[in-house]
Amino acid sequence: MADNHTTPDILRALSAGLLAAAALAATAQTAPVAPVASVAPAAVGYVKTVTGEAWVSTAGQRAKAALGTPVMIGSQLKTLADASLGVTFKDNTVMSFGPDTELTVDEYLYAPAQGQLRLGTSLVKGSLNYVSGVIAKLKPEAVTVKTPTGIIGVRGTQFVAKVEDAQ
Repeated sequence: MADNHTTPDILRALSAGLLAAAALAATAQTAPVAPVASVAPAAVGYVKTVTGEAWVSTAGQRAKAALGTPVMIGSQLKTLADASLGVTFKDNTVMSFGPDTELTVDEYLYAPAQGQLRLGTSLVKGSLNYVSGVIAKLKPEAVTVKTPTGIIGVRGTQFVAKVEDAQ
């Protein structure tokens, strides 16, 4: 079978291909780069019950608590007088808050297959009823609740804590 392409034809085709590739590379270098969309943080829990007026504040955004409101790392949960709030976390930890309570979710890591487990909160004031989920059952020392006067280390499956305003 005879080759219909001569060496000059092949060189012209290669040159054209190289010029096209160079033009494309130049365009890519000078074209504006689109900003990368930031990934929204994943919810670590959700509001399951609410009575009265309660709030979930995350990254400067305050939302009235309602069924299904997401709770993120850094969220501050707050109930007003005559209110209560219940949150269930991804590992099935349940936290219930009484009236006039403030709690912040400081850290949450739930990757049991990798052995990465952590739940850390800060109870500023009010009352908390805590029921352990998977994190505390697999690694009890990985759960802490900070208060103004100390840290509660979770070693059981349920506890109640009350932090009163300083007199």
